Amino acid sequence: MLPGRDQEGARVGAAVSGGADSVCLLEVLLELRPRFGYTLSVIHLNHGLRGADSEGDARFVEALAASHGLEFHGRAIEAAREAEAAGDNVEQYARRARLKFFGELMSAGAVTRVATGHTRSDQAETVLLRMARGTGNAGLAGVLPVTREGLIRPLFRVGRAEVEDWVRGRAIAWREDATNRDVSFQRNRVRHEVLPLMAQTLNPRIDEALAGLAEVARGEEEYWAEIAPAPEVRHGVVVLEAAELRDAPLALARRRARRALEAVKGDLRKIEFIHIERVLEMARAREGSDRVQLPGLDVFRSFDRIRIAPAGFDNGVVREFEAEAAVGSPTRMPDGSQMGLSVSGPTAGCGCDTLKLQLDWEKVLGLVEVTGKGLKWRHWRPGDRYQPAGRRNVAKVKEMFQEERIPLWERRHWPLLVCGKEILWSRRFGPAGEYAAAPDSRTRVEISECAAKTNESRGARATSEG
Repeated sequence: MLPGRDQEGARVGAAVSGGADSVCLLEVLLELRPRFGYTLSVIHLNHGLRGADSEGDARFVEALAASHGLEFHGRAIEAAREAEAAGDNVEQYARRARLKFFGELMSAGAVTRVATGHTRSDQAETVLLRMARGTGNAGLAGVLPVTREGLIRPLFRVGRAEVEDWVRGRAIAWREDATNRDVSFQRNRVRHEVLPLMAQTLNPRIDEALAGLAEVARGEEEYWAEIAPAPEVRHGVVVLEAAELRDAPLALARRRARRALEAVKGDLRKIEFIHIERVLEMARAREGSDRVQLPGLDVFRSFDRIRIAPAGFDNGVVREFEAEAAVGSPTRMPDGSQMGLSVSGPTAGCGCDTLKLQLDWEKVLGLVEVTGKGLKWRHWRPGDRYQPAGRRNVAKVKEMFQEERIPLWERRHWPLLVCGKEILWSRRFGPAGEYAAAPDSRTRVEISECAAKTNESRGARATSEG
């Protein structure tokens, strides 16, 4: 948890609320500092939930930092008002506000790690609450002793009663938070009513049992993290092959689905077991399309692929697009990609793959002259049809989508090169037979396509999965 002497510039911030746990944490870090050589500071977020008492806590913690000659990082918010405005639970809002504050301090370089006063008793409460909500194995792991964001919990294996005995034995002062006795808060109810009843009727060491369960679950999750790593998020979405979930052992499939949802959403808040099972149900279908809205997510199955995107991802996407297609001047499409045209002479020995991207320039110019219409790029529209080179008959583009199993979300921005009503070329399906370049074509126009490299627009994210 703690940086060694060889880690130059290590700065540990102790998150101190003023209660026994956090005051104990600060004393422990002060005693360990000579051994490890880190710079220590104190962090306090005043949630403003208890009026004058909250202000008193802030002054107490700031004075405590000053008494040890430590830098103090303080901030005040109005958690109740802000949570109501956000339509959020006050406890959850306050927790996220703390994490945001810690993250800002780490990003600014004020601290490299943040230590919190979570104890074994806190872990037991967390595990029991998550069990009651219907968590999976990952949720049973509870809070982690060390997180990838830089949080550490040095009192992780110590019970709350032991902490209080320790500070009392050293005559160290701390602040009592009266709201910690208020059982209208869910965690307080578990702390003061549920766990004591379980200790009395089931197991006097219930907190150790629950914390031990978390240890087991965490070890298994560390193993599964190597077996099923987080998938790549491209332009804000993850695309999975349905077979990745359908054909995998159930335990692996659940973790793959869970990690994909987390990768896109950024967390798993409000994601429950039934949501994971719904994604697996979608994957088990052998054919067809399906779509479901999960908390903060849009999960879309089309053919053999499943796209996981943020909720509302497709809102505002440009449906109709048309722009001039000029030789030597690439056209930027709404999805962030670029379509280009370049004219060249005959190429010896060019293969079929090359010809799929080439048109006979003289034939194209002839069409432009006859119709009086310029070349344009546009998106596919229902009813579009043409006869690609090598195909016997005219076909609807929609039918070719079906044949090639192009997912529905990719079709929205499918580029076509047109002249008036004539389709000269389409992605994947190639040039129209009447205007396709042949080995003996004197001049040819080559079509180039550069995929989107950024997620500057909704469209960019919505069409880059393929």
